[in-house]
Amino acid sequence: MSAALPDTVADRAGINPVAKLAAASVLALGLIFSVDWVSALTALVLEIALLLVLRVPPRLMAVRGALVLLAAGLTAVTILLYGQSSGTVYWHFLLITVSDGSITLAAATFLRVLAIALPSVLLFIDTDPTELADGLGQVLRLPARFVVGALAGLRLVGLLRQDWQYLGFARRARGVADHARLRRVAGQAFALLVFAVRRGSTLATAMEARGFGAHPTRTWARPSPFGGREIALILAAFGIVAVAVGVSVGTGHWNFIGNL
Repeated sequence: MSAALPDTVADRAGINPVAKLAAASVLALGLIFSVDWVSALTALVLEIALLLVLRVPPRLMAVRGALVLLAAGLTAVTILLYGQSSGTVYWHFLLITVSDGSITLAAATFLRVLAIALPSVLLFIDTDPTELADGLGQVLRLPARFVVGALAGLRLVGLLRQDWQYLGFARRARGVADHARLRRVAGQAFALLVFAVRRGSTLATAMEARGFGAHPTRTWARPSPFGGREIALILAAFGIVAVAVGVSVGTGHWNFIGNL
């Protein structure tokens, strides 16, 4: 990373992306076995504390977490209206039933989606795709051909929007984009697919010619260190899951997902 970047970004970027991926996976796997609001809320509070320790700015957390909050809210509304009904029924219309059970389940689902998705989004705020590919290839020992190919494809995703604009300009210049909007969008989407396939084929041929398919001789330009900070982050994720589950079981709110 450049020295001109803020210290907070540089510090977070110093953590290997594989450790971030492992921590997010631990949190997700540890929270999917129960649907209760206690464990989700406990994990969410501890995750926010961990993100603050990692120096993620609160404003950035609020901005990036807005979409997660929206997704969690929409999921909770669906559970509220169509979830399992129990206890007092407050409103019923056709298939919609709002009851004590659906309200509790909706609240638990809302908190659980936040607890699972929020760290996954925020931990990868400043992760460079090249650094992630280096970690997957050097730390996890994934096949270099797969890793580098996926990285190259990911780098080309940003060109799709530019290609879509150029296709639109070209079709308007030829006078074929003034009518039948639905047909125009379908034809332009097919042309974009053809462009993507051609560019991918060209890139694959160029990479093959430069030796990217020779796995035994694959070398990495930059090392991907994995040390104490990475281990501490993964252990912190295990600790958050352990505390969340322990508090839920201790308070009697543990609700194994298989019992729903």
